[in-house]
Parts: sequence; structure tokens; C-alpha cells
Amino acid sequence: MAKKAQRITLYKRIWARIRYWQNLRDISDSELAACLQVSDRTLKEYDRSAQHITLEKLDNFLYVNGMEFSDLMSL
Repeated sequence: MAKKAQRITLYKRIWARIRYWQNLRDISDSELAACLQVSDRTLKEYDRSAQHITLEKLDNFLYVNGMEFSDLMSL
């Protein structure tokens, strides 16, 4: 039986894109936390396991930055 490939979940992809966007724009963790309306500590939790990022947090991020979801995912 072939070994299953490790699957990258949607929430991990979204979080990776957000962190990539942060790196491109040279945004601090505290500024990113303000965009998402979370604490700095929550960002570190998302780094370990992004499964708790909600649509509300994603929507806050997109709204504050004037982006569409497709813009984020095409980075």
C-alpha cells in the first residue's frame, strides 16, 4: 500500500498566505494582530495550529487591507 501524502489543509494555506503577505509588506506582529483583531499571543497559536482561525478573523483582515479572498490566495 502506498504511503499517503501529507495533506495541507485550507486553514494552513490561508495562514501561510497571511504570514507571507505580512513578510512582503514588512508588517510587525502587533500590526497584523490589529488587522485580525486578535492578540499577539493568538498569532503564535495560529503558527502552531491555524485550525482556530475563523472566517470572522479572515474577513477582518481582508476588509482592513481592502483585499478579496482571491487576492490573498493568489500571492
